Amino acid sequence: MSRRMFFVRHLQVRHRLFSSASNNFEFIHKPDFRPRRIILLRHGESMGNADESAYVTTADWRIPLTNLGKEQAARSGKCLREKIREEDAKVIFYHSPYLRTKQTLDELLPYFSDSEILSCLEEPRICEQQIGNFQNVQQVLDAKKERSKFGRFFYRFPSGEAGLDVYNRVSSYIPTLVRDLDRYRRSGVDMDNVNVVIVTHGLALRLFLMRWFQWSVECFEESQNPGNCQLVTMNKRKDEGHSWMELEENDRRALCLSDACAVPRNVRLHRMDSVSGMKGDFKPR
Repeated sequence: MSRRMFFVRHLQVRHRLFSSASNNFEFIHKPDFRPRRIILLRHGESMGNADESAYVTTADWRIPLTNLGKEQAARSGKCLREKIREEDAKVIFYHSPYLRTKQTLDELLPYFSDSEILSCLEEPRICEQQIGNFQNVQQVLDAKKERSKFGRFFYRFPSGEAGLDVYNRVSSYIPTLVRDLDRYRRSGVDMDNVNVVIVTHGLALRLFLMRWFQWSVECFEESQNPGNCQLVTMNKRKDEGHSWMELEENDRRALCLSDACAVPRNVRLHRMDSVSGMKGDFKPR
């Protein structure tokens, strides 16, 4: 049996089990909290990206952007403005408390008027993976080399976090994001005009996507970090009264992800149901 066929059959069996336990309950459609887009953005090039020795004397969270990083952020601001061009567009910004993400945000904000920005919120749970305090360059380089063999998700830095720790805190942020969006919906904001922009770090960005789309650890390990200031866009899709967020094709390819990683797992199950004739509740993310 091929690996892909095994994966498909595994999902179908799990869905049959779920459906058999829940098919006696009527699905109640909830108001849609989903925005038009969720756009994730890695910060611009930092001094640490350019020179690992910067971490020896400067705390990671105080590492600034390079001049190139500021130029990258300004270009991304222009691209962001071109993407969010609807007449009644509204934007919610979230950003990591690290200096390099705040400096990146500073280059984005001038492209939007005060009336377009609903809020701009600092969120510590989307900060960089902790790998230690003031760092010994060679020890960190050795640890990163070891991590590439061990796997990014489970590898724990001797004085810091594993990828799993970052995954857990990013996972706890998502319900906060959903509650924030639902508050705007209940206050009368048209969610089809809302864009969420999250300025974060490469690993945290991928782990956000992993949690949202419910990737396996193996899928995550096969993915790659986005480039500095690369926009990664999730668009709202609608079908038969349901909606979900879907990763743009170009971004999926840039992150080295398979087709299945672009939509939430329960949407894939629903699509398999449509092909196979199975019936079950569809509760998209």
